[in-house]
Amino acid sequence: MTTHVARRRFGQNFLVCRGTIAKIVEAIAPQRTDRVVEIGPGLGALTEPLLERLDHLHVVEIDRDLIARLKDRFPPERLSIHEGDALDFDFGTLGTGLRIVGNLPYNISTPLLFHLAGFAASVRDMHFMLQKEVVDRMVADPGTADYGRLSVMLQYRFDMERLFVVPPGAFNPAPKVDSAIVRLIPKPAAELTARDEVLLAKLVLAAFGQRRKMLRNNLREFCDEVGLAAIGIAPTARAEELSVADYVGLANALVK
Repeated sequence: MTTHVARRRFGQNFLVCRGTIAKIVEAIAPQRTDRVVEIGPGLGALTEPLLERLDHLHVVEIDRDLIARLKDRFPPERLSIHEGDALDFDFGTLGTGLRIVGNLPYNISTPLLFHLAGFAASVRDMHFMLQKEVVDRMVADPGTADYGRLSVMLQYRFDMERLFVVPPGAFNPAPKVDSAIVRLIPKPAAELTARDEVLLAKLVLAAFGQRRKMLRNNLREFCDEVGLAAIGIAPTARAEELSVADYVGLANALVK
């Protein structure tokens, strides 16, 4: 079979380091009957070792050439291939208790994470390779430069942990930045205390819209200075100073 040339428009960087692949599979620790979904299997670097431990695997792939290769290598009773863009895919159709994994394309990683958050109720856990700076933003603490909208919205819904860093040399072609493996575990419904999650999302988006401005300016359309102060938030504070709980409390107060 001819050599596959990585396509920039799909953000393709193929994982080739065997040691890294083994480390990722160990972190996932798949069991025979787990319902695992791999996003962007590519040339099958993770697909093959996952199938050694699983009875069946689902994959979501957009590149037709790679789909043809996967069909040649793996029988349909072992591998279900869902052709299309992961950004549009309805993961809920695959059932519950999903374990979603993948080396996510850098060019769509943030919107894809927000898309996947919508299926958290159907997910057991997720393990992803992402650009290290994206993972740093996901797990960032309040008051740090990396803390932002992505941090708040994902930390509201998931417990997250950066597991280890992967250098550019583990890929072909090698990206220009470090990558990292992150684990996301959905929080139980009892911990999701926002009364209106749509309002929470709008509030967080507005708060971080202009990071250098004070909340009294960024949140003007939602609340005045007196309203912010009434629930214990300094009107002169900036978006990165508020915790996830602060944002949930503010959103809930606005619902009232």
